[in-house]
Amino acid sequence: MAAAYVEDVMLVDRCLTGEPAATRELFRRHRVRVHASLFRVLGTNRDMDDLLQEAFIQVFQSLRGWRAEASLSTWIDRVSVRVAYRYLSRRGRQVPTDPMIDDESVPGGDLTDARRQLARDGVRRLYAVLDELGPAARLAFTLHEIDGRPLSEVAELVGSSVTATKLRVWRARKKIETAAAADPVLREFLAEGMAA
Repeated sequence: MAAAYVEDVMLVDRCLTGEPAATRELFRRHRVRVHASLFRVLGTNRDMDDLLQEAFIQVFQSLRGWRAEASLSTWIDRVSVRVAYRYLSRRGRQVPTDPMIDDESVPGGDLTDARRQLARDGVRRLYAVLDELGPAARLAFTLHEIDGRPLSEVAELVGSSVTATKLRVWRARKKIETAAAADPVLREFLAEGMAA
């Protein structure tokens, strides 16, 4: 852990001196995780490449603000969450999703055609319900339930208390359960996800 910390400090110092190889290295190390976090919050989204770019622009513009009190990856996650929050706030909850969800977006690797179609339809319907949530609730729910982060980490990332975060997740879960009760495809998709 200490070696990774020292490596992060040295990489940031190199970035701050304007070394192009260092900025490429920082991007290479963190791109996949930032993309995955944005994807889990926003779903298949036609603005994803722009959002990934915006997150890293914010990272590089505010890199001097990293105080090394948290790991570099945690700090970058916070920047990504802020980018997602601003995007959700600007969009007025509705996120323009791509109509075509590829097989990599669907959970589970070895699926029959029928199961794959159920997964695609289920993902679409889940994100349609998530579109009805406010940005703070959507972030809390997706970071905790979909991204699998502990509530304490989610609270830190969104700048809220654990209690408020837990309440947002609970309310989002209730909204999704209500939608699933009226939607057999969403209900089956969620049941499949719980079984997996």
